[in-house]
Amino acid sequence: MFKKNIFKSLIFISSLAFAIPQPPDLGIGSYILYEPNTKQVLVSYNEDVQVEPASLTKLMTSYVIADYIKDGFVSLEDEPRVSIKAWKAPGSRMFIREGTKVKVSDLIKGMIIQSGNDASIALAEHVAGSEENFVLLMNDYAAELNMSNTSFNNSTGLPDPLNLTTAKDLALLTSAIIKDFPTHYKNYSQKSFTYGGISQPNRNRLLWRDEIFDGVKTGFTTNAGYCLVGSAKRGDMRLVAVVLGSEDEKRFNDVSALMSYGFKYFQTEKKVAKETSLKELKVVAGKADFVNLGINDDIILTLPKDVKDSLSYEIAAPSEVLAPVSQGEIAGKLRVLNEAGELIEEKDLVYLESVEQLGIFQRILAIIWNWIKSLFS
Repeated sequence: MFKKNIFKSLIFISSLAFAIPQPPDLGIGSYILYEPNTKQVLVSYNEDVQVEPASLTKLMTSYVIADYIKDGFVSLEDEPRVSIKAWKAPGSRMFIREGTKVKVSDLIKGMIIQSGNDASIALAEHVAGSEENFVLLMNDYAAELNMSNTSFNNSTGLPDPLNLTTAKDLALLTSAIIKDFPTHYKNYSQKSFTYGGISQPNRNRLLWRDEIFDGVKTGFTTNAGYCLVGSAKRGDMRLVAVVLGSEDEKRFNDVSALMSYGFKYFQTEKKVAKETSLKELKVVAGKADFVNLGINDDIILTLPKDVKDSLSYEIAAPSEVLAPVSQGEIAGKLRVLNEAGELIEEKDLVYLESVEQLGIFQRILAIIWNWIKSLFS
């Protein structure tokens, strides 16, 4: 008796007349330029190739620690006792001494700002009892963050052929730190830290280059080469760049080049606002004749500036609905397509308000009358 007629409506907007140039050719092992809020990969090369990440491993150590603090299992005021293993850690250190107690807040700064391997191990042991147990947590978190090509085997990034990740996975991890733990992330912008009378500068020289940079981390081993994750924000747009297998000074130039390209030729923009009426739907046998359809979340996209205005919007929804209607119930789909007709975003269309049904006799009459009208339409 009551049938739904599915239709599609398309709205086209003319494209811009210019094309953006090719991205910079960095000539390094792998890299990625990523917009974390819209999860868009802007530029990449070998983004899924596994490599040793050196001290970029500490980004995951940092994430686990921040989450344990958030959940109340660890406090910034905790003072774990430094073990022999932490004290003897080779490579970069914050110079903690065996048997002494060091605040977690200091260990975090020592790990992030000074890239202290000793601090990383001390934190790992405080959370999980041993570095080996902590590594199990790191891999669990990597799986939760969809870091599908990552496998950690230590908390520091010291050379280990089983300690592997990718440029894309590091971009996902960095984005999660920024989003989930903004207060913790502020440690990555601190330019120096002093512990035990020893002051060490942050190894991330980007912090001195431009005020748009607010983190994040460097890394180096012979196998990994010189690595760097950088993040910058200009206006409402944030970008994360990862370069792996570069050279010492060049890695900073590489990230700067990616950032310049991204901010110049891409734009993050709200395309459709949530809870805005996108279509009015006829209601059969309801106390209101129409109900509005919209989306629950804004559609925000990061796109090249030469294609951002050449999108099409496709609405797939019934032509009418039988009351009752519940606000928030899914009614159809809104799809965003690029100029080639490829799907780049999809959201559920929902009813923006509720509509009660008529009384039983009025309802029956309304349904019959709607059926009769449909025979002549």
